[in-house]
Amino acid sequence: MPKRVAVGVVKSDRMAKTRVVEIARLVKHPMYGKFVRHRTICYVHDEADASGRGDKVEIIESRPRSKTKRWELVRVLERSQEVDLAALRAAQQAGEAAGKE
Repeated sequence: MPKRVAVGVVKSDRMAKTRVVEIARLVKHPMYGKFVRHRTICYVHDEADASGRGDKVEIIESRPRSKTKRWELVRVLERSQEVDLAALRAAQQAGEAAGKE
């Protein structure tokens, strides 16, 4: 049987070599016909720590690596455009402090 391949968004990168990936999908309600948003959370093995929070990634099913981790990272499709505001403000303050001295 072929391995499943999925595309999702990294929601957490706090663990070493592990990413939490959310796969969003729309499901049609059987009775009312309205489309409802559902999500699947997968724990993904990222050996090289190549992905970050907000990145769009492709993952593939693999052998169980731990109690919850059953997927591997194939590649990063799209990098996140999010800006770390705390780091940006700290850099600005450091630049202003260096300019005053």
